[in-house]
Parts: sequence; structure tokens; C-alpha cells
Amino acid sequence: MPGQDLATAPLAPVSAALRAMFGTDDLPGLAPGLLVTDEFGWARATSLVDGTRLPEFLHAATLRWGGPPHACAALAWKSYSYWASLPVVLGWAAARRVPLLDPADVLIHFEDHRPLLTLGLRRSTTVAVLPNDPLALAGLPEVRVVADEAALLRALRAALLDAHLAPMIAAIQAEVRIGTRTLLGSVASGVAHGVLRAADGLPGSSVETIDTLLGALDLRDLVELVPGPAGEPTVQRRTCCLAFTLPQPKICQGCCLRQP
Repeated sequence: MPGQDLATAPLAPVSAALRAMFGTDDLPGLAPGLLVTDEFGWARATSLVDGTRLPEFLHAATLRWGGPPHACAALAWKSYSYWASLPVVLGWAAARRVPLLDPADVLIHFEDHRPLLTLGLRRSTTVAVLPNDPLALAGLPEVRVVADEAALLRALRAALLDAHLAPMIAAIQAEVRIGTRTLLGSVASGVAHGVLRAADGLPGSSVETIDTLLGALDLRDLVELVPGPAGEPTVQRRTCCLAFTLPQPKICQGCCLRQP
């Protein structure tokens, strides 16, 4: 917003964390700067959650990967849930500012063919903050002040998982046969990978951050962190994204099919 500095612009810490993570604002799955100023050509994510545009999304995935419908749906979900979760994860980890991704405030389009789809946020997207955040006294309509960190994590879970990702999982399962655990495993993996990739620009322990976020989402049992070649934490999944079923099979790093 014009006239606001980094301390008061609600999503500034999230955009800064993304920029540090990728080295650019031109990301393959998110609108530059996250906020969409002109909504022409964009649709609300409610059109995926309620099933209206979900067949289009899943068909695009089938065209891209050419595998069985359930496997392509799993990979489409892996991409969607990663980009949808990343601003929330980084907002909490970087500054305890959590954009609440109600589907009505998330915008999508299929115009850029580099990613499967692009996500952005409406300018009215609510951001939850703690009482000691400068935004708490700013009087901005898009800011919600919560009591403490436990309440912030509850708000994060309610918006991201309960109101957005879980209903979309149900919509996907109405189109293709695929297990909830498989899909939630991609959410858990995406959260963990996002924190580890951004770790150099985030305060505190990345391992503790991952544990806290996955605990708030009740997803701790779907991944574990194991030492990598240099002893660094790496993500080991306990479910598979089904990429091994594609015409050109792929076994991802950290897949449960790969020997740790």
C-alpha cells in the first residue's frame, strides 16, 4: 500500500522472504508481490473447492504429465498445495504474520504455462498478527489481531487446512479415486521443504519451525526429517506423490519408495 513501510505493509515480510528464497519476485507459481491488483482474468479458488473449475484443472494436469488420472491429480495437488501453503508458512516463520487463505481471497489463473497454475491474493486478504506487531495498532481492515502464538496457529490451520485444503481434497476425491493420506502427505512435505529452502532467511531453528507448523496442522506423522549427505535436515516422506506411475517414472528425493 502507498505510504506504508515494511513494518506496516501486511504482506511485506512474506514477499521479502519469498524474494530471499528464490532471488526474484518472478516466481513460477505465485503472482509477483503476491497481491493481484487487477483481477481481470483471475478466478477465485472457490471455483476449485466447489468443483466448478476442478475438472479443467485436473484435465490440464493430465495433458501435462500424461499419466493415470489419479496420479496426475496427485501431482496437480502437490503443486497447488505447495504454492498455496508457502506464503502462510513463510509469513508465520518470518514475522508471525499469517495471510489467512480463505478460498474466496485466493485467485488463480491458467494463463502462464510454465506452472500448472498461478496463485495470487486479493488485496482484501486478512492477515493475522500478534498484539506486539506494529500492524496491531494500524487500524487496517485486513488485519486481525489474535491473542497469542497458539491462537495464531489455530487461525493458520482454520484458514489454510479446514476452510481451504481439506474441502479441495474432498472435491478432488469426487473426481478421482485417491486417498486423503496421499494428498495430505504432499501438504506436509511442501511445508517442510518450504521452510528448509528458506531457512537461511528465517529466524530460529528450521527443524523447530517445521515441527510447530506440522503439529498445528496435525501432519507430523506424514514426514520426518533425516540427515542428508552433509548432515543437513532433509525431508523423508511417508506417503508417495505417485510420480513413479508416470510414462516417464520419477522417484522424488525423499520419497517413501527410495531407501533412506
